[in-house]
Amino acid sequence: MYKILFTLLFRRMDPEQAHHLAFGWIRRVARVPVLRTLVAAVLAPRHTELRTEALGLRLHSPFGLAAGFDKNAVGIDGMAMLGFDHVEIGTVTGEPQPGNPKKRLFRLVADRALINRMGFNNDGSLAVAARLASRTPAFRTVVGVNIGKTKAVPEDEAVADYVKSAERLAPYADYLVVNVSSPNTPGLRDLQAVDHLRPLLTAVREAADRGVPARRVPLLVKIAPDLADEDIDAVADLAVELGLDGIIATNTTIARAGLGLTSDPAAVKETGGLSGAPLKARSLEVLRRLYARVGDRITLVGVGGVENAEDAWQRVLAGATLVQGYSAFVYEGPFWARAMHKGLAARLRTSPYATLADAVGADVRTTV
Repeated sequence: MYKILFTLLFRRMDPEQAHHLAFGWIRRVARVPVLRTLVAAVLAPRHTELRTEALGLRLHSPFGLAAGFDKNAVGIDGMAMLGFDHVEIGTVTGEPQPGNPKKRLFRLVADRALINRMGFNNDGSLAVAARLASRTPAFRTVVGVNIGKTKAVPEDEAVADYVKSAERLAPYADYLVVNVSSPNTPGLRDLQAVDHLRPLLTAVREAADRGVPARRVPLLVKIAPDLADEDIDAVADLAVELGLDGIIATNTTIARAGLGLTSDPAAVKETGGLSGAPLKARSLEVLRRLYARVGDRITLVGVGGVENAEDAWQRVLAGATLVQGYSAFVYEGPFWARAMHKGLAARLRTSPYATLADAVGADVRTTV
């Protein structure tokens, strides 16, 4: 039914307009307690064997929604209702900004991919913090907060901009993510270089501790798939050195490898970050490299090209304790998380591993 609806309605609409329409429906349903409960009963059944502990948190499963879908923390309960067991909001910047000019989101349907150059359009850290502070959760959902640099802020003031967001948002975050890997904010990826990243992560860690003295908010960094292997190793070593809690691998890519099936060749030429199926191989490669470097010392989150339960299972075997998705949700619809949970549980039951935690990194451990 969803695929028919997608073909007849969403596929004909501007992708950003379709996103707002679909997200609006989800939020409206989630506001009605009876409907919310009924939908969650169908779309978010629990599989006890998938219970996961990560970042000092307990989750119903390892599968969650990646940053970018709910930029402003307006639909967390709606996404939890659909079965996402953690929801990462953002990217949120220190100051509000409209993002890049439209049109800025493109579907590559035959390639099961998206290209976006949204540019961190969001309400800003002050407004999002106020929204999180006033929220009354309908579900027990882990909420991650992804922060980035305000476009208008010069590079030499970037640390202060991240610190501002961290101080405001850390009190409401189950975990905090420093995003230095979007290709759509000029100069942002330069912050992935270790000499820039070390002072940034150190300052954000201190800001989070100031903002939340009663608990330690887990801190992660999100990296690009376009980093050279030696730079991936350097970020991994830095994360261990600084006592970082995790690394998210990976963000979107500026590469266009793996494309060619799309019915709209012009879309392939659009600038921005590519996500979806074509990112699968490189994202998995980066994840395996990270796990080989850091092992179980920090938590790894696998994202990028995750379309189905087999993809999620491969991420777990490659070292991911948590797995995220976004682009496939556009193509698979509201039953996607349910199918992911069912498939993951089935794979675990037929595997040689007693628990999901036992499976984390198993493929890498056997080859190292």
